[in-house]
Amino acid sequence: MRRRSVLLAVPAGLLTAAGCGSEKAGSDKSSKASPSAESGSPKPAKEPVPPITGGKEFGQKPKVAKGGGQPRSSLQVETVIKGDGAEVAKGDYLQVDYLGQIWNTGKVFDNSYDRGKPALFQIGVGQVIPGWDKGLVGKRVGSRVELAVPPSEGYGAQGQPQAGIKGTDTLVFVVDIVGTFNGKSSAKGRTVAQTNIGLPKVGTNTDGKAPTIEVPKKSAPKKLVSAYVIEGDGPKVKASDSVLVQYKGVLWDGGKEFDSTYKKGQLAQFSLQQVVKGWSQGLTGKKAGSRVLIVIPPDLGYGKQAQQGIPANSTLVFSVDILAVL
Repeated sequence: MRRRSVLLAVPAGLLTAAGCGSEKAGSDKSSKASPSAESGSPKPAKEPVPPITGGKEFGQKPKVAKGGGQPRSSLQVETVIKGDGAEVAKGDYLQVDYLGQIWNTGKVFDNSYDRGKPALFQIGVGQVIPGWDKGLVGKRVGSRVELAVPPSEGYGAQGQPQAGIKGTDTLVFVVDIVGTFNGKSSAKGRTVAQTNIGLPKVGTNTDGKAPTIEVPKKSAPKKLVSAYVIEGDGPKVKASDSVLVQYKGVLWDGGKEFDSTYKKGQLAQFSLQQVVKGWSQGLTGKKAGSRVLIVIPPDLGYGKQAQQGIPANSTLVFSVDILAVL
């Protein structure tokens, strides 16, 4: 079993959706010391985020100095590298590499770089600690963001004992934003010619709208078909992986649509070990960023058991956009 990210193991009491994070919410402007309204004397100086001392390029595992002095009591957000990709919006699925350490000790308690695969989660809906929900919305793909997260925006007074985080610990994160996806995301890559007249033809639009699927008036194939419509350049899917996808499914007989993420306006995320064999076998070995035509015979689908909108012994036709692998 793949080790679960500490970041995603949020205590139940913190699973509340935070408002849109903005630079104001965690910026240096909002957290700088200011004169006391009562005494007129300045407050004790609070420290900025610790400097990154190694691995300074986007995608490199960073090394971060130990925090000096007293951290600020509010969230700090600093864009170290400004990317020029899509802007992260609340509700997006965000793909990131990250490293987290404790402010005053410099102890690294979690990082995705050593696992060799970015983390994926939905932002702004309480799946991760509040400091992330607030601090990453509005940033752009390709950015490196450093956050100093006080307990109130992290794991609260209970801390996170399994990671050695106390309820008084301020946490420091470096986050590389690899990708952001939503209900309008599509495959991106090289269009592949569809020359087999015996197979369905799938549309190649990449505007976030559902592609057309034209099923030929021929007998359905007896074996599984899995073919690129658009070939991406991401990592290949393994049978043990989970994927984030857009998809549309129609029946071979009659071409009637029975399921679609496009109509729901919501992406699907699942493990290939938890779906019908046709999906697992059809996506294994394909690259992230691709659109794949999958034709699933009954024995690799639902067989003799009818499902909602799917008669027994149906051959199923899917267009699947593999947006991310995790």
